[in-house]
Parts: sequence; C-alpha cells; structure tokens
Amino acid sequence: MNFVKRAGLSLWARKGKTLITLCTFLVISVMVLAGALINGATARAEREAKRSVGAEVTLEMDLDQLGGAGGGLQAPQIDAATVDKLGELPQVQKYTYSMWDRGILKGGTELVTEGVPGTMGPGGTATVGVLDSALLPDFRSGKFTLLSGKHLTATDTDTDTDKGKKRLLIEERLAEKNGLKVGDKITLSGNDGKATADFTVAGVYRDPRPSSEPEPEYGVNPANMLYASVGAFAALGSAADGPLRVGKATFLLDDPDDLGAFKKQAEQVAGSALDGFELGVNDKAVQQMTGPLHSIRTTATVAMWLIGLAGAAVLALLVNLAVKQRRREYGVLLAMGEGKGKLVVQQALEIVVVAALAIGLSSLFTESLTQSAGQSLLGQEAASARKKLDSWQAPPPGSTGIDQGSDPNDKPVENADPIDRITVRLDPSDLAMVGGVGLGIALLATAVPAASVLRLSPRSILTKGK
Repeated sequence: MNFVKRAGLSLWARKGKTLITLCTFLVISVMVLAGALINGATARAEREAKRSVGAEVTLEMDLDQLGGAGGGLQAPQIDAATVDKLGELPQVQKYTYSMWDRGILKGGTELVTEGVPGTMGPGGTATVGVLDSALLPDFRSGKFTLLSGKHLTATDTDTDTDKGKKRLLIEERLAEKNGLKVGDKITLSGNDGKATADFTVAGVYRDPRPSSEPEPEYGVNPANMLYASVGAFAALGSAADGPLRVGKATFLLDDPDDLGAFKKQAEQVAGSALDGFELGVNDKAVQQMTGPLHSIRTTATVAMWLIGLAGAAVLALLVNLAVKQRRREYGVLLAMGEGKGKLVVQQALEIVVVAALAIGLSSLFTESLTQSAGQSLLGQEAASARKKLDSWQAPPPGSTGIDQGSDPNDKPVENADPIDRITVRLDPSDLAMVGGVGLGIALLATAVPAASVLRLSPRSILTKGK
C-alpha cells in the first residue's frame, strides 16, 4: 500500500490522538503567529512615529571632553561653513545652527521688568542668533507659537559685508510693552556695546511660561528672549571680522535609519572641527510615544516563547508516545519488506498534515483575536504612561529638583502623546514564519523517536516488543 494512503488511514483510525495533536499544534500556531503579528504591528507604529517626529541630530558641546582636557571651561565653537557642509549631506532634510550672546536694546525699547529681574545690565538680555528659527525645539514642539510675521530663515544670512538681513523675533509681552508690531525697527547693540544696528521685527511669538519663571538655559525673563538672524547678530560681536562661528547645530534627517550613515560622513567631512562637540540623537519624543509599544512587544514575545515552548514539549511527548505505541505496526511493515525510510516519511507526513491544518485554521481568526488583545494591552499601557506624564511637576525655581525627586530631564515632550492604537496585519511572511517554525517542530518531534525505533531489526521489534 502506498505510504501516503497509509498515512491518511492512520490519521482517520486514530481520531482522538489526531484531535489532541491538532489542538496542541493550534495553540502553538496561534501564540507564535500572535507574537509575530504584534511585533510587526508595533514595529510599523514605531517607524511611523519616527517619521512623524523625524530623526533630530544635535551638534552640541561635549561636556566630557571639556572637563577632561585639563584646560579652561570656554565653550567650543565651529565654523558655520563647516556646518553648512554637513547640512548638504544626502541624509539631511533641514538644518539650523545658532550662537548666543548678550544683546542690548537701544533707542528707547525697554525690557519687561515684571517677574524675573534682569541680570545682564541695563537693556541687556539673552539673544540667540539662529539660521532657521522654525527648527528650534520649542517652535517644532508647538510650545512656542508664532502669532504674527514669519520665521527667521537661511535666506536672511548671506555672504555680503553686512552679514545678511537684520531681522528679529520678539515675545508678545515685550511687543505689547513697547507697542511693537511686525515691520517695526529695534536698535540692538552687541555685548561690548560698540556696534549697533537697526533690526526689523520679523515676527512676534508667544512663550507660555510666566515672567516669574526664568528661562532655564539663560536665566533671563522669558518675555525678554530675542531671536535674531545669526549673521547680522554675529556682526555686532567682537568676532565680527572673522568667519561666522556657532556653538550649536541641529540636523533633521529624512529617515531615522540614516543616522549611522550621517554620523560617519559627518566625521569624515568635519574632521578635527568636531573636537569638543558630540553628535547626539534627540529621540526623547520618539521614546515617549513608543514606550507603550515596547511594553506590549515584550509581553507578547515572552508569552509567545513560554506557551510555544510548553506546547512544543507537550507535542514531543505525544508524538514520542504515539511512535512507541506503533512499534508492532512498524515491525510488521518492516517484516513485509517496507523500507525504513518510507516509514519515517509516513510518520513525518502524518504530523505535517496535522501541522498544516492547524496553521491554516490559526490564520483564519488569529488576526482579529490579536487585534483585540493587542489593542486592549496597548490601551492600558498608554493610559498608564499618559498618567505618569501628566503627574510630572517642574522643580521650584532655583532648584535642580533632584532632592525633591523631580528631575528636569524627565520633563515630558509636548505634542508627543504615547501611541494608543496599532493595526494588526497578517502578511504572507508572518504565515511563512509560523509555518516554518511549526513544520520544524513537527519534523524534529517525529524523526527523532521514529529513527530510534527503526534502528532495531523487525525480529527485535516483534519478539521483544520494546
């Protein structure tokens, strides 16, 4: 009799054992497939989050190099021309750079005095020269709102002797106090007070922080923070005659996966100019959004392996028991001249048929089941993460917050809510992976005990029965 037909008759004759094996395989298939589907869904959601936020690479002072050099504590600077070369690399979508110094308001323009007292002398306040103000973190996150006018852009900085257009962004409280609007002029002096220039108000923005809360980086009243065209503002400083040098830069990449390639090419292009700086990834927003995804992925993976391994162990015991119970059948067939190889193939064929049926059945309902279960788990994790973010409180002014258990670095990123939805999709690759795992388990569970039995002679099997 053909061994294929014999395999079918054997499965039908042992309906109870076939059903038990089918159920065991079905559990394994569902768990492995569910784990693969959740991994795929969370990976897609994470990629979409990264693309929506964008990969942000910052070029900032390396505090480790600064402290370990044994020299002074002067912050390093880099030529803007070098940063421009990095901004032209193929991975970069947009970039900006900035420098800061004290700017002194002249011509009757007065600072906001309510709230944080001035610490930079009469009319003096922190002024940031920036290439593209729209790429500043506070504007990108939506924390700052441009109420009127336009952002400072790279077109404001050119190579003429005037260092480009003289444009300025001012906070709405400063604008209201002095009756300023877009298009008005403000006379601004550099830190040494020697050079002055008239800057045009390009835009008025809103900083939601109260005047009583100092700007965390520069310590001034947030209502008095100025943002100026970097070339024009640098022309007011002591280094006006030399090349434009900046202390910080930000690069937005087209694809987060290009980070490694960008870093490698940046080091080749800039060389020693990067001494004192480090290229870091500002992925706090992505981590905040994808935290719940990592949690359910870990849970699904652990459950998949635990139940999958337990199911495989049960399956191996069932198959091993079934093979031993069929020793007499094997002995008779071998005595009748049936080849040992065909008997092993028959046993493997029986288990493969059951495995294929289980995998096919699992593909019919696992997608919808995983969508419901995964969405429920993700909803709980996202709600917990959101509650934790909402409970964060800033440390009191003048305090680091460490002694109160509040770290300023843990401050939540605005407009980066934890992801609370995933879409599960069954791809052919997922089914192929589950099929490969299931068939591999089936063949191993069958071939090993069957081969051990068939190493015996027909006489030994029939006479000793063991």
